[in-house]
Amino acid sequence: MLDKFGIAAALQEIASLQELKGGDNRFKARAYRSGARAIAGYSGDIGEVITQNELTGIRGIGNALASQITQLYTTGKSSVLETLREEFPPGVLELTAVPGLTLSKIRTLHEALGITSVDELKAAAEAGLLRNVKGFGPKTEQSLLQSIRDNSKRASTNRRLHMHLADRIAVPVLEYLRTHRGCEDVSISGSLRRRKETVGVIRITAAAKKPGALIDHFLRFPLIVRTEEQGDTTCTVELLEGARVSLTVVSKDRFPMALWATTGAVAHVARVQQFAVQRKIKLDIENFVASGRALRSEADLYKRLGMQFIPPELREDVGEIQAALTGKLPEDLIALEDIQGMVHCHTTYSDGVNSVAEMAQAADAMGMKYLTITDHSPTAFYAGGVKPDRLKQQWDEIDEVQETVKVRLLKGTESDILADGSLDYPDNILEKFDVIVASIHSRYKMNGEQMTKRILKAMRQPVFKIWGHALGRLIERRPPFECDVEKILDAIAESRAAVEINGDPYRLDLEPRWVREARKRKIRFVVSVDAHSTGALNNVRYGVSIARRGWVRKSEVLNTRGVKQFMTAVRPTD
Repeated sequence: MLDKFGIAAALQEIASLQELKGGDNRFKARAYRSGARAIAGYSGDIGEVITQNELTGIRGIGNALASQITQLYTTGKSSVLETLREEFPPGVLELTAVPGLTLSKIRTLHEALGITSVDELKAAAEAGLLRNVKGFGPKTEQSLLQSIRDNSKRASTNRRLHMHLADRIAVPVLEYLRTHRGCEDVSISGSLRRRKETVGVIRITAAAKKPGALIDHFLRFPLIVRTEEQGDTTCTVELLEGARVSLTVVSKDRFPMALWATTGAVAHVARVQQFAVQRKIKLDIENFVASGRALRSEADLYKRLGMQFIPPELREDVGEIQAALTGKLPEDLIALEDIQGMVHCHTTYSDGVNSVAEMAQAADAMGMKYLTITDHSPTAFYAGGVKPDRLKQQWDEIDEVQETVKVRLLKGTESDILADGSLDYPDNILEKFDVIVASIHSRYKMNGEQMTKRILKAMRQPVFKIWGHALGRLIERRPPFECDVEKILDAIAESRAAVEINGDPYRLDLEPRWVREARKRKIRFVVSVDAHSTGALNNVRYGVSIARRGWVRKSEVLNTRGVKQFMTAVRPTD
């Protein structure tokens, strides 16, 4: 019998082996990988779901997957996995990560030298054994050795994970650590706890009576494919999906200090240390202790230094320490529970995957007070923009759905900001919407001066509008477009406009530094979801994270208000 982590690991292995087979098997691989994520992240009793034959009720799990999961749970084996393992030599998944090592070469090496891992391959290459194998030679041997070294270097500068992916990977790891009876406390730390847009290493800090025992327990986590580093109280591993996880374990009395030291940006931690020296308080980061009595919490550390508590998201050394010393740090930062309405939502009327009714029902289930239906405008033809003649149909449908849900449905648009700065739809239509999100979706490569003029004209339009995903960035895919952001923010401060903090985890736009600049100008914000599906309504948590990193207070966010107040605030016309 396997637990959910063992089941997930087996499903991941099936997916990887299916990908190696290629062809149509890649589609099967996708399904198994999705199933692995669903099982690892399932918060209920997986055994109960299996015994009651309700696996297919979990999103992403069909009948074929359910059959294999049931086999794994009851017998510890999978007929699909056993068949796949027979087709490939041992260690094939690890070895295929080495550039230049094809499947046929892996089979040859296994038959000739019994090689089943990268470490064995490296040892054989260094000993000069590969050159004697048919199909290899001195050049191939050196090439493979160099590939192994290059892979090792790349591991230390690994790909960065988007925040939501890091969250998804971290949750099962935390849950697994908590299954060890010696684990007294555990928390995400590092850049993920600071809610950075991308994460290089998922850092976790834990407390245990016997740190070494918890380290050993962690190293048995089924999704680990490689241990990079291991010590008495720390270790770093690579998971099957390529993510790197670093665990630090300390005694209970050192946990607050360790959590603080492993959370803050290097510059923040260093500056606090410098200030502590001035106060004659010693902070020993390596041993996670502070002079004097033991710390009860991170708040206790800041209090001892005469500072306000600095939330994790603010620990970046961008002025938060001085603000905390002078009592000017916002103490009412926006929180997830403050959000009353979902803003910037798409349906099947443009490029959304769910209907108006499905989006409304999902928002209802979340306890939201209102939901803005803001499908694309006509110019966004590639996204099925809603032409004026279809607006009446959409609005009639919204009215019909409204009769079936509690959440207030608001009729809106994500209106394209056209090349000349005008808004899509004529004025007489714009004025009839409940809410307008104004965004750029084309001609991103305008020079900075042209783009600035374009956005200035849009923001100065007399209708109230929300500047959507302001700088058009797609994290790690498309940089922000060029424009004079401060000049635009100055204009917004004087116009009828607000700024969106976009919760789409691939956008998260505006970035925190510009959010802080907008705050200086007393500009109002909307934390949006930019949801193209019911599941994407959960993007709100990522928008809130970015807002907090921008020091945004609850009172500065329009969709923390009730229905009537929000509608009054965003109504296009006075």
